[in-house]
Amino acid sequence: MPGSCPRLASTSEIGGDFALIDHYGRPVTKADYAGRYMLLFFGFTHCRVVCPRALGRISEALDLLGTSACLIQPLYVSVDPARDTPAVMKAFLCERFPRFVGLTGTEEATTAAKSAFRVFAQRRDDADDADGYAMPHTALTYLLDPDGAFVTHFPDTIDAPGLAARLRDILDMSR
Repeated sequence: MPGSCPRLASTSEIGGDFALIDHYGRPVTKADYAGRYMLLFFGFTHCRVVCPRALGRISEALDLLGTSACLIQPLYVSVDPARDTPAVMKAFLCERFPRFVGLTGTEEATTAAKSAFRVFAQRRDDADDADGYAMPHTALTYLLDPDGAFVTHFPDTIDAPGLAARLRDILDMSR
């Protein structure tokens, strides 16, 4: 059907509503981003390798999309709400990844979001971290359509040009 958004094959139900706090301290749900694609990555601001690499790759892919990037809202969802307050998320993202909106919340709210997206994250002792722990987690990037339905996910191994090409194909199919 012309104008409808394609849904790529999925083996399970992924996604769902969420009730979190954005990095400006405002309560948000999935409905707040209706009308735009949502590109979600779950991580934490104290991550030393995986998260900065993923956010950088997503940022670069959006740069490669040019003006089409305005159709996509990248969201960085915390798996470590104890440390990732709205203020911490804002400082981290505004300085390094300004396209992103950071989402955090209570332990219960972030656990519900992780469960909805089938994200694994678990606290692990880490002597190299100033707080003594890290949060190993799923490193997938999830794409939701403008209605909030799951479209696909992208592996951590995809590079920025590959991600941009896949996003462009999906955007082109929905026009």
